[in-house]
Amino acid sequence: MIRLVDVAKAFGEKRVLTKFSLDVNEGETMVIIGYSGTGKSVAIKHVVGLLKPDSGQVSVDGLDVPRLPRRELYSLRARIGYVFQFAALFDSLTIGDNVVMGLRRQGELTESEMAARVEEALDLVDLPGVTGHFPSELSGGMRKRVGIARAIALRPKYLLYDEPTTGLDPVTSAVIDQLMIRMREKLGVTSVVITHDMRSAYTVGTRIAMLYDGRVRQVGTVDEIRSTQDPVVRQFIEGRPELDADSDEFGE
Repeated sequence: MIRLVDVAKAFGEKRVLTKFSLDVNEGETMVIIGYSGTGKSVAIKHVVGLLKPDSGQVSVDGLDVPRLPRRELYSLRARIGYVFQFAALFDSLTIGDNVVMGLRRQGELTESEMAARVEEALDLVDLPGVTGHFPSELSGGMRKRVGIARAIALRPKYLLYDEPTTGLDPVTSAVIDQLMIRMREKLGVTSVVITHDMRSAYTVGTRIAMLYDGRVRQVGTVDEIRSTQDPVVRQFIEGRPELDADSDEFGE
């Protein structure tokens, strides 16, 4: 279980999170939505210890993440796969070398075991036979799938996705959505998905939380979010601008 309680985080004078609280239960896919720049990515970086809260609590499986010694933090990170927004592949490395990086860092498998794990991960994202290719030879959607393969090669308990469908066309986005569902169903992973894409949120989420003004504005099932009466949440999920549609400001 992932638990964040009253997490606060500021960068200089800019307060990003203020009393951010959220529980992510085992086996679910929690989707965090919200406007750009509201701190969605900041929130999940606390889960893997990439950021430490100014105050509040962050725990994973009962472990106090900000206070873990370095070795124990690395051990925790081995159980958490992180899929970066733009895949974050190294252009100078082959796909195989990109996917195997985390396994090499762990140093627990032989070369043949790592090669088998890489092929298994690429098969799970429908990219067999691409280990010798370079990222520049793949489409944007394929690079995103490689990013997922790199994360699942570690056989993590948790998967964190940071804007997985950003920059993709609708068809490719739908493919990524189905892969996220497959990861939950076939691997049994617990996932947190950061997105502002409501079509994706409704497709992959078991629960959805909206981050607004530094804290969770509302959290609920897909149906509960769809039928919300909260005006802030409704405005976001319906994609309505802040300007009142009935305004005559433009002389109409």
